[in-house]
Amino acid sequence: MLKAAHRASEQGQDVVVGYIERHTRPDTLALLDGLEQLPNKTVNYKGIQLKEFDLDAALKRHPQIMLVDELAHSNAAGCRHTKRYQDVEELLRAGINVYTTINVQHLESLNDLVASITQVAVSERIPDSVFDSADQVELVDIEPDDLIIRLQSGKVYRKDQANRALDHFFSKENLAALREIALRRTADRLSRNAQKEGNERAAKAGEHILVCLSASPSNAKVVRTAARMAEAFHSGFTALFVETSETKELKGESLKRLRDNMRLAEQLGAQITTVYGDEPAVQIAEYARVSGITKIVVGRTNHNTVAGVRDRTLSDKLANLANDIDIYIIPDSQPLYKKKFSLFRKDEEEKFRWVDLLKTLLIISGATLIGFGFYSLGLREANIITVYILGVLLTAVCTHGHLCGVIASLCSVVLFNYFFTVPRFSLVAADPDYPVTFFIMLIASIMSCTLASRVRKQARQSSQRAYYMELLMNSSQKMQQGRDEQETIELAAEQVSKLLNRPILYALAGKGATFPFRPHQRQRQESFLEV
Repeated sequence: MLKAAHRASEQGQDVVVGYIERHTRPDTLALLDGLEQLPNKTVNYKGIQLKEFDLDAALKRHPQIMLVDELAHSNAAGCRHTKRYQDVEELLRAGINVYTTINVQHLESLNDLVASITQVAVSERIPDSVFDSADQVELVDIEPDDLIIRLQSGKVYRKDQANRALDHFFSKENLAALREIALRRTADRLSRNAQKEGNERAAKAGEHILVCLSASPSNAKVVRTAARMAEAFHSGFTALFVETSETKELKGESLKRLRDNMRLAEQLGAQITTVYGDEPAVQIAEYARVSGITKIVVGRTNHNTVAGVRDRTLSDKLANLANDIDIYIIPDSQPLYKKKFSLFRKDEEEKFRWVDLLKTLLIISGATLIGFGFYSLGLREANIITVYILGVLLTAVCTHGHLCGVIASLCSVVLFNYFFTVPRFSLVAADPDYPVTFFIMLIASIMSCTLASRVRKQARQSSQRAYYMELLMNSSQKMQQGRDEQETIELAAEQVSKLLNRPILYALAGKGATFPFRPHQRQRQESFLEV
């Protein structure tokens, strides 16, 4: 710090030494020569004269750069601030640049770690936010053997004090551990700064681990493995859950496992994040890219969807979508099982409705009438096929589930064959190209129906999320309208009831008394959330 002050002074900057802990070090005293020094403030504490940094004199002098040693120092009683870093913060607010020093063991977040290594609890600490707010941090790195030689030669403390330090806090093992902690903490700071500045390449010098949450029986093992990796790398730790349109199907044991895995990740220090989309691999890769993730931990899928047919696994898709991120695959030790195949999922969306069937028949009938019009005008058959595909799309948008869309697709092919192919009014296809045309038409209709249904479902999910977000944002405002405690609780119960679409039962309890449960019910509406 003193050498940096001399360099700044030689460049013409106004540099003043506010406080330096001398420890009668000859080298330190020699480096003070040529630098302006403020007199220390004398404070009488329990009959002892203590030398402290004179903050008022520093503010009055107001140099460009002020040197203040020992940032974590606790000021004596009678000073304006209890901690020296608070003095430094006041200097910074006054527009004075500050050079200061700190040892790694004085950082608040590292206090327990250092204590576990050195068996010494450091009482003087500063918040990590003070350290991280510095414009520049220079790590003074030195090999433990070299530092021990400096201690033994009296360049740090007096000889008797140095010997005591070497026997306790500054043992070779402690110094090596403290050095590693300091290097890692400085690297973490650089990584965070790079992320804030949007420097993605520099940000990857640090580590941030992402674990994927699911209802799989082996997901708990995946979460624990990711937590151990995060601990080993001293890195950020995020647990990501991708909510898809199939999330509502989770119930019973699967839903319980998912909640348990989320709770486990939170207990292990992960930040829980949820994203939405029907393509988990795409959502995970995109989140990892924008969040500075460097490692993704996933479990290996241990099942087939259909006997003899293997889908591309999540890890395979991630490898293609996030090829610049390390992907760790944790083996699934659970027994091999086959996922049940079902053409139509048994949920509220797929229930058969006569109204939907009527809509389907009306739309396909309308498409057929338009087809007759095109046929009478002499238009090509491709235009009639397009009309039928448009009818299938309209059916998918206007009805629930996939059933009516599939019915519309089949009806379109049959009606086109019956009314508009030679020989007409017959299901016989004279032209050998017609079977290929019918097959392509059927596939195109079904794919169009599926895509339209997915878009409709995603639009509905977006509306639901917007509703929940608005409800949560308005909750605090509504509760502030309560004129007393009871009315505020009623408003809170009403908001919870709207959010969960369930009746609410609540009770108030006080010292020495219990109060009966009180119901709060609202008229049941269409449920957006399964609880």
